[in-house]
Amino acid sequence: MNTIPELLSPAGDIERLKAAVLFGADAVYLAGTEFGMRTAPKNFGGEELKAAVDLAHSKGVRVYMTCNTIPRNEELQRLPAYLEAAEAACVDALITADLGTLRLAQRHAPNTAIHISTQAGICNHAAATAFYELGASRVVLAREISLEEIAEIRANTPAQLELEAFVHGSMCVSFAGRCLLSEYLTGRDANRGDCAQPCRWKYSLMEEKREGVYFPIVEGEEGTHILNSRDMCMIEHIPELIKAGVSSFKLEGRAKSAYYTAVVTNAYRAALDAYRAKPEGFALPEWVLAELNKVSHREYSTGFYLGGAPGQVYENGGYVRDYKVVAIAEECRDGFIIASQRNKFSVGDTLDVLEPGSQPFELEISSMLNAKDEPIPNAPHPMMLLKIPFDGVVKQGTLLRISQQL
Repeated sequence: MNTIPELLSPAGDIERLKAAVLFGADAVYLAGTEFGMRTAPKNFGGEELKAAVDLAHSKGVRVYMTCNTIPRNEELQRLPAYLEAAEAACVDALITADLGTLRLAQRHAPNTAIHISTQAGICNHAAATAFYELGASRVVLAREISLEEIAEIRANTPAQLELEAFVHGSMCVSFAGRCLLSEYLTGRDANRGDCAQPCRWKYSLMEEKREGVYFPIVEGEEGTHILNSRDMCMIEHIPELIKAGVSSFKLEGRAKSAYYTAVVTNAYRAALDAYRAKPEGFALPEWVLAELNKVSHREYSTGFYLGGAPGQVYENGGYVRDYKVVAIAEECRDGFIIASQRNKFSVGDTLDVLEPGSQPFELEISSMLNAKDEPIPNAPHPMMLLKIPFDGVVKQGTLLRISQQL
């Protein structure tokens, strides 16, 4: 039987790392304060990195640290100390894209495994094998290849080389994420982690001799988002990914919320566990696919994996956001969920409850109390403690959310 792949979740800060660990990740990937392809999240610096690694390891979760920018000459002098600090923090692997960074990592973090980033654009078995021969234990494959190509790479590379592939999240309009639009239009270098995401902007045509007159590229008053790629979702194709030889399922989203990390990790954990239980007759649990529509996302596609391309969302550049978290369970006792408020909700609302490792269920709020055990009609204050009547038990960290659909 095929080995069950690792579930690899994003961790943009400590809150998101905790969400990934709690909701079922086998490993997380994160960044320090430099040399990572996402500068928008808080990331991890100094002692915080060591604390994050210790927390993950205490739960049996591996930690991979991104070092996958394309550094310039003036940055190189800071890189050795950065790599030494990563090894001192006991990260399990460094994710690199640049050959010089790879060699420096081997010199300054000799006891830490090397993974090759998707930024390297690995599309064939010769490239994958070359990186293995250079010392990499894993390659993160380009998102632009098909399942058939992955299978061919697997068949023609050393068995010890692990193959990691993105299975869910945002897609980049540029090959291997090496985009110049952001730097060209805003001065923010995407290849150094500072992408302004101009692929999500609205564009129109302008005729050079008629100043101020623009023309929508497709019919309509709002122009068109011609570069705005659909998101990837491969949760319905787990057997095909495993058959192709993928060792690690990577979830995109280090710049996304802890809620996103929790929900997507929980969904893919449930799907992988269902496959583990019955690989020959695998059926995706009915509730799992619906979960992925409860996080911010664009229209879903299967990327390039099944042939063709993901395509674009032309109508807008934003996300579908149908649910929001209103509270997080701190504990259960004496017939109540003790919860910390995140958004306003009221008596009479029906909440959608997501417990780590479980199918969500609905809970009607018939009443609630504040921290002084006084009845209240709603929860208006951020982070206030609430007592919600509940005949049962839920785990700490359980998410209480509400639909925003009309």
